[in-house]
Amino acid sequence: MDKSSQKSNTTGAVSTRPISFEQQTFIDTKANVWNCSLLSEDDVRNFQHGTHYALYEIMGSRSIEVMGVWGLYFCVWAPNATELSVKGHFNEWRNHEYNLYPRWDKSGIWEGFIPHLGWGETYKYHITGFAGRKLDKGDPFANYWERRPHTASITWNLNYEWQDQAWMQKRKEHNALDAPWSIYELHLASWQRPVPSDEESYNSYDQIARQLIPYLLDLSFTHVEFMPVMEHPFDGSWGYQCTGFFAPTSRFGDPQGFMRLIDELHQAGIGVILDWVPSHFPYDAHGLFMFDGTHTYEYADMRKGFHPDWNSYVFNYKRGEVKSFLISSARFWFDKFHIDGIRVDAVSSMLKLNYSRTEGQWEPNEFGGDGNLEAIAFLKDLNETIYRDFPDVQTIAEEATDWPGISQPTFQGGLGFGMKWMMGWMHDSLDYFKIDPLFRKDHQDKFSFSMMYYYDENFCLPFSHDEVVHGKSPMIYKMPGDEWQKFANLRLLYTYMWTHPGAKLLFMGGEFGQSNEWNYRSELSWGLLQHDCHRNLWHCVSKLNQLLRGEPALYVNQFNEYGFEWVNLEHRAESIMVYKRKGKRPHDDLLIILNMTPVVRNDWAIEYTGKEYKAEIFNSDALEFWGTGQVCNPEIRHEWLDRKTKRSRIIVNLPALAGIVLK
Repeated sequence: MDKSSQKSNTTGAVSTRPISFEQQTFIDTKANVWNCSLLSEDDVRNFQHGTHYALYEIMGSRSIEVMGVWGLYFCVWAPNATELSVKGHFNEWRNHEYNLYPRWDKSGIWEGFIPHLGWGETYKYHITGFAGRKLDKGDPFANYWERRPHTASITWNLNYEWQDQAWMQKRKEHNALDAPWSIYELHLASWQRPVPSDEESYNSYDQIARQLIPYLLDLSFTHVEFMPVMEHPFDGSWGYQCTGFFAPTSRFGDPQGFMRLIDELHQAGIGVILDWVPSHFPYDAHGLFMFDGTHTYEYADMRKGFHPDWNSYVFNYKRGEVKSFLISSARFWFDKFHIDGIRVDAVSSMLKLNYSRTEGQWEPNEFGGDGNLEAIAFLKDLNETIYRDFPDVQTIAEEATDWPGISQPTFQGGLGFGMKWMMGWMHDSLDYFKIDPLFRKDHQDKFSFSMMYYYDENFCLPFSHDEVVHGKSPMIYKMPGDEWQKFANLRLLYTYMWTHPGAKLLFMGGEFGQSNEWNYRSELSWGLLQHDCHRNLWHCVSKLNQLLRGEPALYVNQFNEYGFEWVNLEHRAESIMVYKRKGKRPHDDLLIILNMTPVVRNDWAIEYTGKEYKAEIFNSDALEFWGTGQVCNPEIRHEWLDRKTKRSRIIVNLPALAGIVLK
């Protein structure tokens, strides 16, 4: 967008809160910066107590009118600063010309109004901090940043006319726990690039919308999850080392561009989930680290404040101002960008004081345990706030331990998330499918174990980006056997995943059998789709999504015990598993049969209790999926064993390395 058009639009801006007459009385209109405030005493008190969850409305830069003059109000928290000024392109980056005023209440908040300054200005805060340290910092509340490697904040408004009213009115149906959840995880930069192998080549938000939305519609995914879009300086962090917690990255355009992308996704009936990282932040000089010359946002004790896994710093969850900052950040994306959910990264590292730390590198809490009590309280408040203000969304935890109650309500002692990633299912499933089918009979318990603990949480089944990097190989090459068997195994794995209870998440490229590990520097190997094996795997995933959407038995009871029933686990030698998925009405029930070996089983008898199954509605060995197409069930042979108890036997043909779904 033309910067000049933004700068000239100051007369159309609206102040969040009018400046009081008493404050105006003491304004020196000859000064570069006028001393005035948008903050009430309640704002400051709530900020300090960790209970102000809309700081983005009052801090950062805001266009307001003071005594008939339009300009920008700046507000920043730097409690250990002794002097703080705004500098930017507008004053040729000179220090100390536009000094902000410290509030009288010793809150550590600095503020002031610069008349005649408008949108589109690059700026930083020049801070004289603890022990006289001189620092140039970006605005923690900036809504827009320069494109990296530049690091200045940009004054910007978030005015936008949303067109997703129909989605917003009905999204409770789309985002409910008894709705179908099929999530496509996406890295915006490397999904597609204008120049495929050029890591400096980015599509704009609008270009992404034009390419992505038809693709997701063809695949029938219900939601898309973006890896962190919050501003970050280093591409290699994939967005997980964030410096701008209130700004979508400028790599793809301005904030309104990201709004249009979400808006158009909603209009197409696709929900939007954002990865959000409140667990740590990087040490870049322009970011939050040592913001005013000392540990402002991070713990001062590096046993809690430094994270060895990511060489980054941990937020001080005990500090009220930091808690207000973080919950305001999460709330900001729901409020201003209409998102449908957040996936909170690295929750395990927040909960455990000894996470990736050995003896002597951590200190127990006041009760002698390893839980970070402040982080636990923060996460509970986060979820209570989000669900209070946006009851038709979901929060999802990436949490890999056996910490209890992640997705249980806080009033029942839980952390209050809507869902939790089922990391145990992911590891066990991949371990099982990597085994040569000849030996799977010895590992059936690994396959079936997930249902032993499934109802402990509301689980999302993730095959995420973490499983296709760092030498783990892409999904297709985790599978054993020759080329045909690899694709058959992967279709079988996806059939199991889509018919297992819980939400589904698949990382980009997995839908067509990406043959290389994910590399953020280049785009996906789209040329593979010219080959039948890859194109038809893509078609299989699309059909599984259609099956999920069209069969209530696969989602209406996905988080309660009624929705799943093992029918037969006694065929260990043949590695055949049979289970039911059950809806609210008996005739909605589905019977799933998985044949985990490359042996065709003709005339296979299965006994069960319930309604008669009359049709095969999915077969992963179908010709259209690059299967053989030779083993199917145009008719289901059924006989009653006991009509009174509804005990039946059916005889079916089971294709090799395949799953079938009967209705």
